[in-house]
Amino acid sequence: MIRNFFIGLGCLLFLQIAQAQDTIPATGISGVYEVVLGTAQATPAIRYFREFGFRVVDSAQLTAVQSTQLYGVPVGAAVYRLQNGSIDSHGLLRIIVWDKLLGPGVGYAEPETVGQRLSVVLTKDIIRITDVYQFLRSRQEKWLPTVPVFDDPLRINVGGELSFFKRPVGVRENAVYGEFFNHVFFQRYGYTIPGYGTIDPATPLQTSEFTHHDFCIRVDSMQQLMYLQTALGLRAERPPVIDGDHNKGPKATFLMPDGYAHYYQGFVSPNNICGKLKFFMAVHKNKPDASAHQRLGEPGITMHTFYTPRLSFVHGLVGKHRLQPTAIQKNEFGELSFVFRGPEGATWQIIEQKNIRHQPEKVLTTLFTQD
Repeated sequence: MIRNFFIGLGCLLFLQIAQAQDTIPATGISGVYEVVLGTAQATPAIRYFREFGFRVVDSAQLTAVQSTQLYGVPVGAAVYRLQNGSIDSHGLLRIIVWDKLLGPGVGYAEPETVGQRLSVVLTKDIIRITDVYQFLRSRQEKWLPTVPVFDDPLRINVGGELSFFKRPVGVRENAVYGEFFNHVFFQRYGYTIPGYGTIDPATPLQTSEFTHHDFCIRVDSMQQLMYLQTALGLRAERPPVIDGDHNKGPKATFLMPDGYAHYYQGFVSPNNICGKLKFFMAVHKNKPDASAHQRLGEPGITMHTFYTPRLSFVHGLVGKHRLQPTAIQKNEFGELSFVFRGPEGATWQIIEQKNIRHQPEKVLTTLFTQD
């Protein structure tokens, strides 16, 4: 009975999304450009992300007055923009080192705590990364690595005759939950997708730029996410679905107990296959809620950014959706931008078109390999 109710709800949301797909505005919006991380110390954070291939490419200072005007945070900050390898079109990291934190942030919390954010990278060696975090956990550090599990999210192996010579194709993935950052890692086997994760060979842990981004939310209806289409111009990846403990990948990554399920909805830019958004909400709404600490000025992932050549147009659309955008003004890097918060609790900064050297892929292409 309950399952039939959710199936019916999914059909209704499919109809609403199909109608919204017909009215997606041409905003020129990018995939997610930056993950924005709040912290109290610059050096440890920069050193940590250097192991994943991120290097500082720009920096700036914010006075308390500037920070208040831009972000509503009444303290000064040092800001660093980091890039992974040569990928400057998406998947960057911005670290904001606040002079004084406004609270504890979401922090070290159980998987799918409301307000939790996770950032995803491709790696060539997921077992090595997992071993490192398991070792740190054995030393009482606050890291919780899940067990990497093999899955076939593209359904490539369905209906085929597999053998030692015709090996299964898929990914192995896991999550690592931490006190100041939550990771998801995935490793591909038997195929690659150009433009969706680029690993610089010099990267110590053999990891890429951020490829997609997870949001653990609580809303009255997944329909409240549709502003991402109608105001920002993103596309719903597919109709909302219900993932449960019967799905091997999500069960392992989110440590789902038996009988657990969550809603899932994804969005992607029509201008970049990478920088995708993924939203998760527990069906029974029985997860802890730390969303009060999901805000700028606190530690952890507290904002994501996009860029567009049509900044004023997007600002107008966001205003029409009554999402209360700030005025268009220069951010700490001198870029025209504005900030707003969605009904699901996500904070976004939209930046005027940047000069991008690395042109993103717009069409997803799967290339099979021999491994």
